[in-house]
Amino acid sequence: MTINDPLYTPFFGVMGASAAMVFCALGAAYGTAKSGTGIANMAVLRPELIMKSVVPVVMAGIIAIYGLVVAVLISQNMTPDYTVEKSLRHLGAGLAVGLSGLASGYAIGIVGDAGVRGTAQQPRLFVGMILILIFAEVLGLYGFIVALILSV
Repeated sequence: MTINDPLYTPFFGVMGASAAMVFCALGAAYGTAKSGTGIANMAVLRPELIMKSVVPVVMAGIIAIYGLVVAVLISQNMTPDYTVEKSLRHLGAGLAVGLSGLASGYAIGIVGDAGVRGTAQQPRLFVGMILILIFAEVLGLYGFIVALILSV
């Protein structure tokens, strides 16, 4: 922190790291919970498809990893020469990955729930479910890329 920077400069960086982790974890938790209920309902009809139906849960967990990586990058960039500009960029990075991770986790949860239930009734739906899950996951990846660009 330079002499001209205010004392609250690190606050924005810490809030960016917190937002990255909290919002991505919320998205991953929702995606896991919503997909998990679909898997539990599907397992009643077709227990042999349980392992195949875990894909949405794994994809939701990846969202939390995006937030963790950005939070660690932000926290390691908080050096004694930390400026207001850098702290605000870190806040933006945390919000970018966090909010896109939240939206992505929400989409993965809804698609995963409906997808595994549909796959239990018609196994040919599996490929379509995977494609839609990939499109939902890439929303979080876009936020992750923007956060990486902002946090460096």
